[in-house]
Amino acid sequence: MSNRRRGRTADPAPGAVAARAATGMSWVTVGALTANAASYGLHLLAGRWLHPAGYGEFATLLTVQLVLAVPALALQTVIARAVARGRTGGLALAARIAVLVAVLAAAAWPVLTVAVQVGAAPTAAALLVAPLLVLLAGVQGRWQGAERFGLLAAVLAAAGIGKVVPAVAVLALGGGVTTTLVASAVGTAAVTAAALARIRREDRAGAADGAARAGDVGARGEVGAVLRASQVQLVIIVLSSIDLIMAKALLTDDQAGLYAMGAIATKVAFWLPQAVGVVLYPRMARADQSRAAVRLTLAVLAGLGAVTVAAFAAGAPLLPVLVGGDYRPVTGWLWLFALTGALLAVLQGGLLSAIARERTGLALIAWAGLAVEVAVLSAADTVPAMIVSAAACVAVTTGAVTVAALRAAPPTEAALLR
Repeated sequence: MSNRRRGRTADPAPGAVAARAATGMSWVTVGALTANAASYGLHLLAGRWLHPAGYGEFATLLTVQLVLAVPALALQTVIARAVARGRTGGLALAARIAVLVAVLAAAAWPVLTVAVQVGAAPTAAALLVAPLLVLLAGVQGRWQGAERFGLLAAVLAAAGIGKVVPAVAVLALGGGVTTTLVASAVGTAAVTAAALARIRREDRAGAADGAARAGDVGARGEVGAVLRASQVQLVIIVLSSIDLIMAKALLTDDQAGLYAMGAIATKVAFWLPQAVGVVLYPRMARADQSRAAVRLTLAVLAGLGAVTVAAFAAGAPLLPVLVGGDYRPVTGWLWLFALTGALLAVLQGGLLSAIARERTGLALIAWAGLAVEVAVLSAADTVPAMIVSAAACVAVTTGAVTVAALRAAPPTEAALLR
């Protein structure tokens, strides 16, 4: 179906498209950077105040939060795709997925407690935030698909600050891992409530009221779309986290703490260019813009990754100054941690294009790469061995996914009609 039949105006000139994309990336980058800066600040302070053994437990539980929040990421992409194609996403769908995530978190609690070798209380505290993130993702998906990047940036920044400020306050007062994670969940709940209130005000004001009702009516059918997108988002998150999770199980407490600190560079390189995929995702979902948007996304991510790796290589000597001499042994490997994150960012760009085009079978390549990485990492028993193994496996997987994404067909007419 053409853009005109969807009620959209004619496509703007290429220069206007580029300018709009650049503006959107600027807004989202500011929001994401604010959130990420707050998150990295929390990691640095937790590393200093909890010391390597305690910080290793804390970082592992934050990684568990990411894995349990996979449905939230999937929900956002499904709603954004629907809005980009002329529909709207409803809060009813977000509520259904939030309930599902709450049930899954409760069921996973005893299993995770054993799997990550962390106490029951801190594990439970880490899981509190998962359904909240789903509800927040419903709001973010609406604004992302509508390309309202200023509002999206604001909620990204607020979510980051809301998560971190209460946690830092508790740490400063001498709190442990459990109380810090509970405080973080309370802050996230406050931001989520404010974002939902904003969406409800928009709906009550009558902005696209009929479209909003149509989105809510179709919410049951979209649960399947969220599940399909979830397996793609899950492999992204697991690939970006599996080395850190396995480090906690395979290395000594102090070595795991060192690896967790090095993995901050991976997280920076992975999350820093998120604005690229966020802004270009709606265009990847439209048949006439998909191929160009995918090529641009992958190229920009690769370029930003190269810059990030160079920056970490140059700035590595500052790490002991920032977090203490205990972490000096990992400084020489920071560039490789950063390279792993940069490769993961490109991999994520390719897999996001699979969701946008409804070609989620492409994720099978990434799942195969994950299986190989788990097998390889199982033989690692030092920080250098683990990061070298992780980087090599991620590089091969990223190359395969990138080639497949560039060759994949754009969305079909039938997909656009759904």
